[in-house]
Amino acid sequence: MSSPEPILEMRGISKTFPGVKALNDVQLTIYPGEIHALMGENGAGKSTLMKVLSGAYQADPGGEIRIDGEPVTIDDPLAAKAHGIAIIYQELALAPNLTVAENIHLGMEIGRRGMIDRQAMAESCGETLKRLGATFGPRTLVADLSIAERQLVEIARAVHARSRILVMDEPTTALSSRETDRLFALVRQLRAEGLAIIYISHRMAEVYELSDRVSVLRDGTYVGTLGRDEIRPETIVRMMVGRDLSSFYKKDHVPGVRNAPVLEVRDVGDGTRVKDCSFTLHAGEVLGLAGLVGAGRTELARLVYGADTRTSGEIVVAGKPADIRRPQDAIDAGLVYLTEDRKAQGLFLDMTVAENLNLGVIGRDARAGVLNRGKGKWRAARAIKSLAIRVASPDVTVGSLSGGNQQKVLLSRLLETEPKVLILDEPTRGVDIGAKSEIYRIIDQLAKTGVGILVISSELPEIVGIADRVLVMREGEIAGEVGGETGFAITQENIIALATGVDRSLMAAE
Repeated sequence: MSSPEPILEMRGISKTFPGVKALNDVQLTIYPGEIHALMGENGAGKSTLMKVLSGAYQADPGGEIRIDGEPVTIDDPLAAKAHGIAIIYQELALAPNLTVAENIHLGMEIGRRGMIDRQAMAESCGETLKRLGATFGPRTLVADLSIAERQLVEIARAVHARSRILVMDEPTTALSSRETDRLFALVRQLRAEGLAIIYISHRMAEVYELSDRVSVLRDGTYVGTLGRDEIRPETIVRMMVGRDLSSFYKKDHVPGVRNAPVLEVRDVGDGTRVKDCSFTLHAGEVLGLAGLVGAGRTELARLVYGADTRTSGEIVVAGKPADIRRPQDAIDAGLVYLTEDRKAQGLFLDMTVAENLNLGVIGRDARAGVLNRGKGKWRAARAIKSLAIRVASPDVTVGSLSGGNQQKVLLSRLLETEPKVLILDEPTRGVDIGAKSEIYRIIDQLAKTGVGILVISSELPEIVGIADRVLVMREGEIAGEVGGETGFAITQENIIALATGVDRSLMAAE
């Protein structure tokens, strides 16, 4: 710590909405020159606490916020800004039709003779951009920037305004690994310059790599704070959800390796990214598909599902050849696919939960062209109960739900088609730890019923925890397999060895 005195103290913060106690006596202490992770499941109160800090919400009477040891009143965002507080939300708040300089000075424009002085604004923020390592200039239109570059504009705006407390909410969600590395370097630079950084993320590896301390909220209450030497995934998980990490990965089903095949993929390829891939998935089996970024995992899944055009190979579902040329062919054959991008390719965010749940089978209940809305409501209520979707009513819009609940709505829609094969592409991406545990439970229950499940995941602990066997892809090909009857153990080390081309003689046996 660069100073023994905290820059921010939030004491006894509570916030009540009609019928809901979102925060209850929450504490948070932040020091200058530290990266302080704030963790908790969706609904734990992280966003509400930060909205109180930003002035967007007013806390209930009795709590106190101190800056540099002095009590302050933050009753609107301008007051928060005046106290040196800046928040970069997951959905970036930039005007794409304006330049970088105009966005940085938004609300603080430099004027001359009654006119906006764009030259002066460009010169004013140029040094800040240079200091942060920007490769674009102040006159660049924000619409022409990548997501990572736009994020840098948000950081530059906070730095230029001389903010002392910077809140970053899930900043790496839309970034590549290289962009994430650059962001981490910048965050460390800001810490070295004395900024206090509150870092909100569901990604345990990020928190472990960056954080000086971690504070955990659960159900709107403060659980505790860990120092750097105390930060361990199992400890954080226990604090977040009240149970051990070992209970996360449900594997009560009997591995179906010896059951009848429900999916046979034979020499499938597209001539470029995927090359002659073959594998078999059995009834009641959870088969993992791993590999480094760009290895071809999603591309292979999309070929099998008919979302992209395959140039070679054949697909057999439940013993019958399936001429899958488009997604509807796959669905008719009993194969469904949960996309890795639920918002862009899976859900209709402006439609209700019930409408989204019934989309795949909406014609099943129709009689003489008239929809049976009562059957649709019954189906939605059943899905909400069986998959533990946390929603006040089936009539709320899907866009208002947390990431984990959105994922369960999409999964419910697929399950209504009663598939034989379920392909899950990054099923827990962007969801909190509690929702992950529930999704693992659902996967385990489906395997028990005989559904064959292919899981694509970039999280190796997840693949190791839930899969009966793991296929590993490298450069568009299936490089090898671990688990099952291969003799090789399902470990992160063995998976990485296959993904990177290490000599198999160095791999660990079962």
